[in-house]
Amino acid sequence: MNWVGLNTLIMREVGRFFSVYRQTVLPGLITSALYIAIFGFTLEQRISEIQGVSYTLYILPGLIMMNTLTNATANTSSSMLQMKLLQQLPDLLTAPLSGFEISLAYIIGGIVRGVVNGIMVLILGIVLVGMPVKDLLGTLTFIFLVSWAFSSMGLLLGQLADSWDQLSIMQNFFLTPLSFLGGVFYSIKMLPDWAQILSYINPIYYMINGIRYTILGVSDSPVSVSYGMAFLLTIVFSFASILLMQSGKKIKQ
Repeated sequence: MNWVGLNTLIMREVGRFFSVYRQTVLPGLITSALYIAIFGFTLEQRISEIQGVSYTLYILPGLIMMNTLTNATANTSSSMLQMKLLQQLPDLLTAPLSGFEISLAYIIGGIVRGVVNGIMVLILGIVLVGMPVKDLLGTLTFIFLVSWAFSSMGLLLGQLADSWDQLSIMQNFFLTPLSFLGGVFYSIKMLPDWAQILSYINPIYYMINGIRYTILGVSDSPVSVSYGMAFLLTIVFSFASILLMQSGKKIKQ
């Protein structure tokens, strides 16, 4: 293991998104605050409680998870695709780093961005509406695990995409719809039976369900299933992205 090279690449990835925090951190906070104001405070007048929890508090875990997974995915996918389009990957591939080490550095960079954004929205919820956190360690663990899974997925998407348009299509027709259909703003128990079945095959639903349980203590399905799905996504996307990197396919121009 080339620890020096690995650390250098990690620091580059982390420094890249911190250097433009106005684009990578602040938008998530502002968007979440708007969701709280518009969906929370406004709709709470019509939907007072869900499962014994005020509506504003109920949607907050979903906002945390949505912010976490979108930022983790965006960090690795955009960084990898940018390297491909700028023809910088050949230089990186000739460095004394294995495909595993390169993948690990990108994934860790995405994890850091996902965790930072998730924690920032968590703090926002605590400060704005006094959101209680039932299990802080469980919440942070879940944020980390989901950041890892979707950072790996982002790396995979970045390797598969050949243009910004392709990457945008992958994200807009997969990640965004599944996030909104994952129970961010409602309990799936409020849906008709056929819609509940569709929710159960949506992996992002389990991410939202899991963190809602660690924060508020309420859930629509067993939290063990949410942890299992998070571990499964982490393993599948990590192996897929690392194997594709090691093969050199879709990254050597």
